[in-house]
Amino acid sequence: MAHIAGIELPKNKRLFIGLTYIYGIGRSSAREICKKANIDEMKKVADLTMEEEKILRDIIHNEYVVEGALRTQVAMNIKRLMEIGCYRGLRHKRGLPVRGQRTHTNARTRKGPRGSTIKKKK
Repeated sequence: MAHIAGIELPKNKRLFIGLTYIYGIGRSSAREICKKANIDEMKKVADLTMEEEKILRDIIHNEYVVEGALRTQVAMNIKRLMEIGCYRGLRHKRGLPVRGQRTHTNARTRKGPRGSTIKKKK
């Protein structure tokens, strides 16, 4: 079983799909990694040799920011926005949609469940 960037890739998936299980690698970057490593992207993860795994591991480690480092970087960017007090930072602080979505209706994912407005009398 391939173990890359601290993630166990699923054996039964194609290589370029399996690589997307790593945080920070999408389909296009997975295909790019396969090209750089000269490995067929349609090959199953279970069929990878140890040498191919090592090549993939080296490429990802040296050329991409993934997993913990990327999560930290994103968190620090959000924290910076909140500290400087820009509009996006304020939206993050208040737990509201950041990218201009409407909030009059919808936005339940970001705002959380509705607070009950009518109290039941005893």
